[in-house]
Amino acid sequence: MEPVWSEWRRPRPTRAQQRQDLWVGLAVAAGALGMTVLVNSMGAFMFGDAPSLPEQLVWVAAMTLPLAVRRRFPLVVLLSVAAVFIAAQARHVGDNFVPSIALFLALFSAGAWERNRVVARWSRIGVIVAMFAWLGFGFVRFLIGPPTKFEGAAGPLDPVLASVLYGLIQNILFFVSAYFFGNMAWLSARRQAELEHRAEQLRLSQEQNTRGAIVAERMRIARDLHDVVAHHVSVMGIQAGAARRTLGHDPRLASESLQAVEDTARGAITELRGLLGVLRSGTEETESRPAPGLEQLPELMASARSAGLEVEHGVYGEPRQVPAGVALSAYRVVQEALTNVVKHAQAKRVGVRVRYLDSALEIEVTDDGRGTSTDTSLRGFGLVGMRERVAVHGGEFEAGPRRDAGYLVRASLPTKDGDA
Repeated sequence: MEPVWSEWRRPRPTRAQQRQDLWVGLAVAAGALGMTVLVNSMGAFMFGDAPSLPEQLVWVAAMTLPLAVRRRFPLVVLLSVAAVFIAAQARHVGDNFVPSIALFLALFSAGAWERNRVVARWSRIGVIVAMFAWLGFGFVRFLIGPPTKFEGAAGPLDPVLASVLYGLIQNILFFVSAYFFGNMAWLSARRQAELEHRAEQLRLSQEQNTRGAIVAERMRIARDLHDVVAHHVSVMGIQAGAARRTLGHDPRLASESLQAVEDTARGAITELRGLLGVLRSGTEETESRPAPGLEQLPELMASARSAGLEVEHGVYGEPRQVPAGVALSAYRVVQEALTNVVKHAQAKRVGVRVRYLDSALEIEVTDDGRGTSTDTSLRGFGLVGMRERVAVHGGEFEAGPRRDAGYLVRASLPTKDGDA
């Protein structure tokens, strides 16, 4: 299910990120303490005067140490740093450089890590408004205070106006940058989450497609195994039964039946070796003959005749080359239909007709049998497999009892010139 990305909440910082924040907070605090000592040593105070050095150190420590948890509690850090920043300036703390860095990091962290985006937006706006209100208060106090001498002023603007504009532009750039980069960091994290989600969806889709392809391939191999084993074992059973019945009084006929069993078994082993070679492909070399097609239909007829059936084989239309997949499916349909006749039909005659139509290849197998009382062929895997084979090519399949006697199997497989 696709998440609602407009409601996405950034995951909480990891332990590694929290450790990084701890070191950042300590580093900024150390820098603030060092700068405060330097400013006091020089006597270059930001506001012209300053409280005692220990008090200043307490102020800058209170302003910078909250950054150690800036990603874990971004809103609390922002409000505490902003409040201490204004209070420290009201006390005229000597250094303003590192405190400004701390305020920037607090604003940035709230924009990048606060999970509630409405709170993140309005808390930053509220802090910025408060900062500009404090800045305005400072400007007013500056304007109504004793006039300041601007020695060396040579520009076209009034020195007081220039001083006010300079401070205003500097603060606007400062706060806009902190707000903008915080939002960009949050959007970047959301895009990364979207990419990871889509990558995971793609991986799951690929796994599902792979599983589907494996299942389809297993079904195809199962159909082939069923066709091969059912056909050859049925013929072997008929021939072995004939050999058993004639062994005592007609050894020559029994020998011929046993020879047919041997030949049928050899053919089954050859086809099974080819199918197993598909399963082993990529791991070792295997010997396998090409997939059977229409050229091998006479072998099926001979196998059926050896089982005692009278087989009529007719080819109608101009024979032509058809796609290999169509030829294989046609072969398997005939093979399974003959297997059902041998196993279930109790038939004497069977007809196999191959018709080459303008845009299709039609296979028809009929018999004159009466079938078993339970008609197990209708419930078995054979007819289902034939129907699925034909459906793969977009063809039509028909199977059922004939009007007078026997059973009919007909398959129409579309062909296209140039696809062979």
